[in-house]
Amino acid sequence: MSIVKINAITVPTERADMMAQRFAARAGEVGKSDGFEEFQLLRPADDRTTWLVYTRWRDEEAFEAWRSSQAFGQPGGHGGQAGGTGAPQSGVPGGQPPQSGPMATASELWSFVVEQRESAP
Repeated sequence: MSIVKINAITVPTERADMMAQRFAARAGEVGKSDGFEEFQLLRPADDRTTWLVYTRWRDEEAFEAWRSSQAFGQPGGHGGQAGGTGAPQSGVPGGQPPQSGPMATASELWSFVVEQRESAP
């Protein structure tokens, strides 16, 4: 049974483009992890500032293996955790804040079990 992890990241409006660029720079990296099934970066379509990072994994063990991997700590890899949630706190190796300040102001990790799934044909 798949599990879903959703990282809700609060990003100030003026940093939205930087957020998208950081994830684009790491496109395909999480997909190399054993047990990975799906990734989506969801940018708000209204005036909200909370982005959702949706990942689906084969099981909890696969997710935890990725979280403890070196890839997790890379820029855009969700490393530099704020409060252990997996949100990018600084987005750069070693947790050094970029000169323009931290990318996100808050994050919260949500976990779900996929009970039912339907896809378009």
